[in-house]
Amino acid sequence: MFEKVTAILREYTNNENTPMSMESTLVDDLGLSSLEVINIVLAFEDEFGIEIPERIIPTMHTVGDIVSYLEKTV
Repeated sequence: MFEKVTAILREYTNNENTPMSMESTLVDDLGLSSLEVINIVLAFEDEFGIEIPERIIPTMHTVGDIVSYLEKTV
């Protein structure tokens, strides 16, 4: 799951070589804007055929948060 998540995240980062770990934060470490985070959520919904409730989005601060949520949901 980590590999799938980071592959999608790499589409939105400015640098393909940005290191990513479970602890990487979306905004501070990866430099994503709030709009990009919303677009990423939509990409995860499309990729995994799920709907992520709006109340969940603010809890997704790190790559690990996304991976954990998707592992429980998918």
